[in-house]
Amino acid sequence: MPGNEQQTAAELSRIEEGKKSDKKEKRISEDAPGIAYIYTSFNNTIVHITDLSGNTISRISGGMITKHDRLKANPTVAMFVAKRAAEIAREQGVTNLYVRIKASTGSPAPGPGAHAAVKSLQREGMRIISILDSTGVARGGPKKKGGRRGRRV
Repeated sequence: MPGNEQQTAAELSRIEEGKKSDKKEKRISEDAPGIAYIYTSFNNTIVHITDLSGNTISRISGGMITKHDRLKANPTVAMFVAKRAAEIAREQGVTNLYVRIKASTGSPAPGPGAHAAVKSLQREGMRIISILDSTGVARGGPKKKGGRRGRRV
């Protein structure tokens, strides 16, 4: 009987070691790619990082960084937004990013925080694979206000 107790103790230690190794296998590989969606308007900046299948890893907006509404689209705040999103993504094992910048549909250019957010992601150690502008293009759409003869100044 005493030999059986020693044997069961040895088996328990092997089982515990097996459980520890399973946890290591579940971790995402270090070079896992992700997609960073950067939405910039003249009122706010939102950085949303997902894995390649679309599962959210982190989503940070300007309002989560500052309390002032007038500063949410500021390039400095956009830099902190991207920095916090990159830190969360790095903890999950994402180091390579495809960046997609989006502005409001019909706007001439992305907001002031787009360039600062991309630079901040790169500064945080993320490897930028490609940058794509996915801003929607207006195709006519609803009638603009102002009447038939337009706005008279």
